Amino acid sequence: MTMGDRLKELRLQKNLSQEAVARAIGITRSAYSHYEINNRQPVYETLIKLAFYFHVTTDYIIEGETRQQEAGLAREETQELLRLLNHMDEDKRKASIDKMLSVLRESES
Repeated sequence: MTMGDRLKELRLQKNLSQEAVARAIGITRSAYSHYEINNRQPVYETLIKLAFYFHVTTDYIIEGETRQQEAGLAREETQELLRLLNHMDEDKRKASIDKMLSVLRESES
């Protein structure tokens, strides 16, 4: 199964349109469509947003491993996090994501 297949499966499990997913994570429907048909791969920031949105790990989206592990956040918290990230300028968003990843790495060690 490809990354696009997994994204489509996750979307269909929630009975969502491509437009709904794209709008929720701040990209165009066309861009999201290209991910599902494997014409393009999401950039790192978008991959993280997709994982949060679908409550899975980035590993699951990329390689299909760790089948739909809970991201540890309630849906409301996830939506609030996405809203905040979408309203930040690019530099602040990148810095915030880098900080979150740093905290996650520290907690794993």
